[in-house]
Amino acid sequence: MNFVSRFLKGLAIGAAAIAPGVSGGALAVIFGLYDKMTNFIAHLNKNFKENLIFFIPIGIGCAVGILMFSRIIEFLFLNYEIEVRYAFVGLMLGTMPTVVNEANKKGFKQKYLLPFIITFVLTVIVIFLEGNSVSMIKETAANPVHVIFYGIVLGFGTIVPGISASVLLMYLGVYELVIGAISNLQIVLIFYLGIGFILSVLLFAKLISLLFEKAYGYTYYTILGLVLGSIISIFPGFKISSYYLMNSLLLILCCIFTCSLSRFSKSR
Repeated sequence: MNFVSRFLKGLAIGAAAIAPGVSGGALAVIFGLYDKMTNFIAHLNKNFKENLIFFIPIGIGCAVGILMFSRIIEFLFLNYEIEVRYAFVGLMLGTMPTVVNEANKKGFKQKYLLPFIITFVLTVIVIFLEGNSVSMIKETAANPVHVIFYGIVLGFGTIVPGISASVLLMYLGVYELVIGAISNLQIVLIFYLGIGFILSVLLFAKLISLLFEKAYGYTYYTILGLVLGSIISIFPGFKISSYYLMNSLLLILCCIFTCSLSRFSKSR
């Protein structure tokens, strides 16, 4: 894999990291980079120089993808919020086959449904009981501790395949803040986001590796319940009109798009 190829794959992973409904970790799986990436992070002392040289173009591509795509997403979100939300829900639903296949890779057991139901129900309950949480979080969004936490969420979505960190940020009500900070190069906020991102990647690479080793099915079904519950918080509702019917078509097309990525992953 040459420099340009790795750069382009990093570009796509970076764009996916900030696009709700798309998982940077899932794309890493599709591109055949996920195992190598997590092994490198979880075992930094092993073949460090060789791995560093390999991942430099991928890292550069990720940075460029995040910076470039954040401006596009910010523009669309400010001017076409309903359309963007429908598109993101479609993209997220389209990744579900990939996540389910990953969850069942080592076999399915009915008891895996228990953590799925628990996380799904808890997420839905929080959505309905804390309807004012979005505005509350926005009021304190510039606090360094909060911004570091948002960076941790970004890192989590990069490490775990099928998880869209941006979906979780939208659920928290801070997605626009994070996208605005990146697209407008707000150095202070980006610095704190970077701290959280690095801490998250270093921590979760080891933790996810351990959880997948000890409780693979339970871990993935727990994640699946959280993701499906989070989608509800993004969906803007539906009304019987040509406008919403067109948005529904957009949702379906986006779902088909990410389903096609799943088929590509299987064909590798």
